[in-house]
Amino acid sequence: MKKTFVYLFILLFICVNTKGQTAKAPDTKWFEDARFGLFIHFGPYSVLGAGEWIMNNRPVKCNDYMRLQQLFNPQAFDAKEWVRIAKEAGMKYINFTSRHHDGFSNWNTQQSYWNIMNTPYGKDIVKQLSDECEKEGIKLVLYYSLIDWMRSDYQYETGRTGKGTGRTEKSNWPSYINFMKAQLTELLTNYNVAGVWFDGHWDQTEDKNRTNHATYVDWHYPEIYELIHSIRPECLIANNHHLPPLQGESYQVFERDVPGENEAGYSGQAVSHLPLETCQTISASWGFNITDDKFKSTKELLHLLIRTAGTGANLLLNVGPMPNGVIQPECVSRLQQMGEWLNKYGYTIYETQQGFVKPQTWGASTKKGNVYYLHILNKETENIELNIPNIKSAKWINVDSQLAWKKDKKTGNVNFTIEGNLDDTDSIIEIVLK
Repeated sequence: MKKTFVYLFILLFICVNTKGQTAKAPDTKWFEDARFGLFIHFGPYSVLGAGEWIMNNRPVKCNDYMRLQQLFNPQAFDAKEWVRIAKEAGMKYINFTSRHHDGFSNWNTQQSYWNIMNTPYGKDIVKQLSDECEKEGIKLVLYYSLIDWMRSDYQYETGRTGKGTGRTEKSNWPSYINFMKAQLTELLTNYNVAGVWFDGHWDQTEDKNRTNHATYVDWHYPEIYELIHSIRPECLIANNHHLPPLQGESYQVFERDVPGENEAGYSGQAVSHLPLETCQTISASWGFNITDDKFKSTKELLHLLIRTAGTGANLLLNVGPMPNGVIQPECVSRLQQMGEWLNKYGYTIYETQQGFVKPQTWGASTKKGNVYYLHILNKETENIELNIPNIKSAKWINVDSQLAWKKDKKTGNVNFTIEGNLDDTDSIIEIVLK
């Protein structure tokens, strides 16, 4: 009897403690080490060549927009080529628009006729990309829009966007939530997905300044995040809601801004303790825009990558392929040049954390263990002073001259004299601590 009582007590203790445990958070190490990823916006909107928001911006009625299903035929799409471009650029992951705000699905979904299989092209783009990424050791993250400008069950009545697409039927929010869950189940079950990247929360926010999570709808995030991890426990979750992270999210996203800065006006949220990511475009548009010739220079893009790494964040750099599925040559050439730079100096970016300080007017700092790097991006810089009491050594990596530096033993401050034939893109100082 005594043994039975002890056994029951132990069993009860185990059950209570097991129930109280929460699911283990996915490992984000691969993401934090990556530092550089490729964002791809591609869908029927690419055919019109006016960016991914054309359905909302023009606006275009649902019935008219549906005609694009017979025109979207990316015969030149080659998953191998997309992955090759990313890999040669030094990128470690790809984030692809499985479904954007127009609701079109780039995979063989059973939840909607509005998908890639019912186009003249008729092949599963997500499947091809997933297979090639797995083959080449590139992680695949899938962008998934919370908004849908096409479906009537989406609560468009309270949404900020999609007002002019001609929907008159009353929305059905429970139906829409179930639709999203079913689609996410397909993606997570049928493809090798390393992360899901949500966008569109802001469409239903009560606060126009986007300073809190209050919305007109319940997005059912706890259920959706739990669903994701029940299928793929290792899957990362991000949400481009422009707000502090929610429970269950794996990393924090900043749109068009280095974390902690808010020049574009989308990223006023405080920087959290989670891993970080900045998403930005090579040109001005996310989706293909035939009149967009505002391509950032390779130097500008490298400075963005370095400054982003200097906050301990990843750069997710976007391209919008042309309707035929080919990435614009202006983008490819810039990515190739970035890859060439990373082949030489990537060790100062990959697997690093923020260094001594956040990005400054002179540049940025990264670190790996007891080795720190100063990236001098501003050639007009004459000297830099930092508090480094335990400095062991310092030298130029890519400037052919002796680095002059002096330490104040009382304060621990070290003054570096920036002189010599500086590199046009980034002059790098390597500092080793004791």
